Amino acid sequence: MSSSEDLVGVAWHISTKSDNLGGNCVEAGPFADGSGRVAVRHSRHPDGEVIVYSRGEWEAFIGGVKDGEFDFPA
Repeated sequence: MSSSEDLVGVAWHISTKSDNLGGNCVEAGPFADGSGRVAVRHSRHPDGEVIVYSRGEWEAFIGGVKDGEFDFPA
């Protein structure tokens, strides 16, 4: 987790695939410090907990998404 001071300048994004019904979305954004870290939070609770991933962790996750590793059956 990071302090709120660390999160200043994070450019939050919600997926364009999100229908945003009820505000139940995940937001992610890169840190402005150039570290490659990415913060993730619940859009309904922007002042709530934030998970921070290193550049390597985020790249591994995105690679898994692109490879279909998280295509769980509905």
